Amino acid sequence: MERVEKSIKYEFKNKELLKKALTHTSYAYENKTESNEKLEFLGDSILEFISSQYLYKYYPNLREGEMTKVRATVVCEESLYKVAKLHDFSDFLYLGKSEQKMGGKNRPAILADSVEAIIAAIYLDGGIEEAERFIIENLKDEIEFATKHVGDRDYKTVLQEKLQEHGDVKIEYEIIKEEGPDHNKKFEARVSCDGKVLAEGKGKSKKEAHMDAAKKALAKLK
Repeated sequence: MERVEKSIKYEFKNKELLKKALTHTSYAYENKTESNEKLEFLGDSILEFISSQYLYKYYPNLREGEMTKVRATVVCEESLYKVAKLHDFSDFLYLGKSEQKMGGKNRPAILADSVEAIIAAIYLDGGIEEAERFIIENLKDEIEFATKHVGDRDYKTVLQEKLQEHGDVKIEYEIIKEEGPDHNKKFEARVSCDGKVLAEGKGKSKKEAHMDAAKKALAKLK
């Protein structure tokens, strides 16, 4: 726990909060304890608020739609996974035996969720200023990069143009999995071209899952 605190530059008064933030549902179920799901829900809201406030304050030239795009780019599984890897959260996760066997400590979704839970834990233990410091320190570079590319065409458009270079093709997106409570849904999408599966993606909305699938399809094509 001291290694985690040193890495995130925050020392918890309540160490149990930190432990809970790193406790996956699989471990909680096996050991009859509380998981990080509720902290993850709270952390997601804090993350959206702080990132929105930061964009409003430091990027006054962005329009509302552009701020929404930047925030969606930054507050996503891929960005949070990078933060988790930066701080080696995978070394400290409490996972159930079955999840450990399936390589859960390296699953992007689990690691991204742990970041949101850590944000909430910091907020509950030390207040909004400490949570804001952690968020901005870890995501300001991602935000800066996203603001510079906010005018770029989205992945679905780019994929469509690339696939249709030599004529019309049938591109289909479908939601293949949907899980979680209404306030914290997670979707998994698949993109196909003329019946051939190109890639699958995940997101907190159907649109985000579609976009992630398109992004991964483009990466494969390149």
